[in-house]
Amino acid sequence: MVNTRPQVHPHQAKLTNPKSRSELRAALAWGAYNSIIGHEGVGVVVEAGTEASRSLLGKRVGVKWLYSACNQCSVCKRGYPHNCAQQLNTSRHVPGTLQQYVIADARFVTLIPDGVSDEIAAPLLCAGLTMVGALSKLDNELHAGDFVVISGSGGGLGHIGVQIAARMKLLRVIAIDSGKDKEAVSLESGAEFFIDYKTEDVIARVRDITGEGAHATIVVPGTEEALAMAPQVVRNMGFVVNVGLPRNDLNIPISATICTARGLTFIGSSVGTEDQMSDLLQAAASGKITPSIEVFGFASVPTLVAKLKDDGITGRAVVRLP
Repeated sequence: MVNTRPQVHPHQAKLTNPKSRSELRAALAWGAYNSIIGHEGVGVVVEAGTEASRSLLGKRVGVKWLYSACNQCSVCKRGYPHNCAQQLNTSRHVPGTLQQYVIADARFVTLIPDGVSDEIAAPLLCAGLTMVGALSKLDNELHAGDFVVISGSGGGLGHIGVQIAARMKLLRVIAIDSGKDKEAVSLESGAEFFIDYKTEDVIARVRDITGEGAHATIVVPGTEEALAMAPQVVRNMGFVVNVGLPRNDLNIPISATICTARGLTFIGSSVGTEDQMSDLLQAAASGKITPSIEVFGFASVPTLVAKLKDDGITGRAVVRLP
């Protein structure tokens, strides 16, 4: 494995607003994570192992959550290595991207196209890939003009999901979050409606807008409240796609009877495929997808982690390494 790894100098890495809240899960010890966090990074390859292509030297590449997979199991052979049971993850099993040099597996890095800056590319490597993967679960079920509810719409994952749903999938997006800043970023990202869950009756508003309920909902926040609300905002035979990762002891608070009686489908989704990653970066290169970002210095990392705990980041925070 060592011989397949290029050494990457990451110009950019990022911290996230709830993805799965992976960095927050690490900081709060909700799971076993590496002490060096960060799982979206962009840098230049400065060394290559003997089994890695020398053509990678000098190239800008992205390091993602998926560090490696077996490439041999039935899931990998179907093209879904991000669901491989033997996968290793950046910042979980191996050190993350918040360091000056990163070791990465050459088979799983992503080439960053010209025209996409480091700052724009970095959030797409996990936040964007997570949301494009989640929405792809609905490709054979929803059609242009159908309604999708995205909770956590003003956060790091949510606002990119709104852009993908509205601008790439041509869906009508109902955004759910709280506060004027998150309302603004949700609407700027392409949401047709915004509902403040702290001041409005979300379920009633969704019913007023859609008549029957949305065709699907993407649940971004890793909270029991967001999961419990999900089946109530979709119509019969609707779809609930969950991407949030709460504490490991939090079970899905959805009635099995209601799921059966209403014909609901609950889908878990982590990240997307490499082909979806390439499509997303091309959409960014064309200007169709543009994450809302704020760039911070490396010394701001502890403050950003603290803000994550309070859901205090709008859009995406990008950390520039010295």
